Amino acid sequence: MQGSCLCGKIVYEADEFAAPIVHCHCRKCRKAHGSAFATTAPVLREHFRWLQGEDLLSFFESSPGKRRHFCSICGSQLIAEWVDKPAVIIRMGCLDSEPGSKPQAHIWRSEGASWYDPGDDLPQLQEGRTR
Repeated sequence: MQGSCLCGKIVYEADEFAAPIVHCHCRKCRKAHGSAFATTAPVLREHFRWLQGEDLLSFFESSPGKRRHFCSICGSQLIAEWVDKPAVIIRMGCLDSEPGSKPQAHIWRSEGASWYDPGDDLPQLQEGRTR
């Protein structure tokens, strides 16, 4: 799978997801993406590569040890990472390829926007992933 930022200057490649795609409703994802939620999926570091523009990446450390990486030109949020964890977290909105799967749950609904109701049949977890 390949993904890129809005201006196309940063491109990455990922081989496979390490866990299902989810919609994250935590306050920090909502703020970072300016949206009701961020759709994400983890990829083990050994299955993720920057193909172009890595030097254009900037990051914001939103929590101790959690970095949110974005394009310094167009601002697209590309990935997040806990620096001590084995996976990076792809922001599905920047994926250019068909992922071959669909979101499986809403996570961090305890922090979800009061004005948004998912209105679907996916499980709604009050906190993070179950695995």
